[in-house]
Amino acid sequence: MSTTLNPEDNRILQLYATRSMNKLIWLYCLLLIISCDTRPTSAPPNVLWIMVDDLNSWVGYLKGHPQTLTPNIDRLAARGMAFHNAHTNSPLCGPSRASMLTGLLPSSTGIYFHIQDTELVPHTEQEQITLLPYYFQQQGYRTLAVGKIFHNGDRAGVFDEYGGLSNFGPRPEERFNYDPEWFDKPRGTSTDWGVFPSHDTLTFDHRIADWAIGRLEENHESPFLLAAGFMRPHVPWYVPQKWFDAFPLDQVALPPYDSKDWEDLPPVAKEMTYWPMMPEMDWMLEEDRWREAVQAYLASVHFVDHQIGRLLDALERSLYADNTIIVLASDHGYHVGEKGLFQKGTLWRRSKQIPMIWAGPGIEAGSTMEPASLLDIYPTLADWCGEEVPDHLQGQSVAPILTGEKSTINNAAITTFGPGNHSVYSPEWHLIQYDNGAQELYHLAEDPNEWRNVAGSENELIIRELVAKLPAQEAPNLPQSAFGAAPYFNR
Repeated sequence: MSTTLNPEDNRILQLYATRSMNKLIWLYCLLLIISCDTRPTSAPPNVLWIMVDDLNSWVGYLKGHPQTLTPNIDRLAARGMAFHNAHTNSPLCGPSRASMLTGLLPSSTGIYFHIQDTELVPHTEQEQITLLPYYFQQQGYRTLAVGKIFHNGDRAGVFDEYGGLSNFGPRPEERFNYDPEWFDKPRGTSTDWGVFPSHDTLTFDHRIADWAIGRLEENHESPFLLAAGFMRPHVPWYVPQKWFDAFPLDQVALPPYDSKDWEDLPPVAKEMTYWPMMPEMDWMLEEDRWREAVQAYLASVHFVDHQIGRLLDALERSLYADNTIIVLASDHGYHVGEKGLFQKGTLWRRSKQIPMIWAGPGIEAGSTMEPASLLDIYPTLADWCGEEVPDHLQGQSVAPILTGEKSTINNAAITTFGPGNHSVYSPEWHLIQYDNGAQELYHLAEDPNEWRNVAGSENELIIRELVAKLPAQEAPNLPQSAFGAAPYFNR
């Protein structure tokens, strides 16, 4: 039996078939468009975290020294948010990094001095403190590091992959310009300076940059946190000749110094900052070595800036240029003759002020005088990259400053050096309070070198406001936390 369709039925069937085919073609095209879509996704951003050891405000954008050459740090500052009032939470490598990685003040953890990585990690686990790299691992990030991030690099194996190279070498067989043993002093310092080695490729910082660049050239299936901890300008100030050549010795400008600066300081300030193994200003002046030391520090800063530039260039060439947040900071500052000192470990501005720069997608270009500290890195990264900010963190997220949402978050930058010794900054004032109650107060606009201590009854209201920002409680120093360089802390 055959069926014959009349003309009208045949027309309707053909129309239905055509519409069905059109729908199939439309669906196929839609799927093709989706599969080929190259628009940026909302994937979590990668993080490039650059730490520099002992870098004070002698960078171009902070104008800490008129001759410093830091073109790469400055170009990062120009494209991101540059903090002009950022500070360490301790003017010593070990506790500053412990504070940054735990998100807690030294007065809360009891880590006032150096602590081994292998002792820090078990302590944080016992106290249920999530270290910053562990937090990122919980968010699905792969954590990579090289050089000095923890005080000992990463001896406890916290990062998923660690490239080593946490070392201040290479070093010559003999010192060039300074050795404590020449003066019957306790050794305890790497302080020295000179032209060494012969080429950048022989330095640890060059190799640190190489390792980090290699990670940026890889294909990563998950978001990453890449931390690069550069060693210079930590002593010894050894870098190749070309970096010294940029600063002819007879043209090097010395930083401001007042030989009568200490006359209005409380005795505890002098006792706490006395490190017998360090060079003294009298020797530097008598032997005409101060200008050499300044030249060597400037050369070391210029050298490490070049290595940072290599890393920034590699990021710009990589697959991750448009989806990576950059944060650059130093663990603390350093005196290169200011206050007559050649050391860190003080609560004065030169030892505690640091560069801090944030850059990347969503971060406005600009600068801010908002007080900030290393304590703010953890909550800011967690706020930007994580699902929620851990409850235990004591710093503030500076994300509202980075995005331009706010001009101030009423932050405070607290620096602590030993139990009971604290420093706090406001945009205009700097207060130091010691464990015996003695105080120093400096009006930064009128006295940027902190030569005139104006802590007195005439400024009682300002002092009271700043004291209110200091830690309310003081944890005892942990037995694992120790520092032998300053006799004051070994009483």
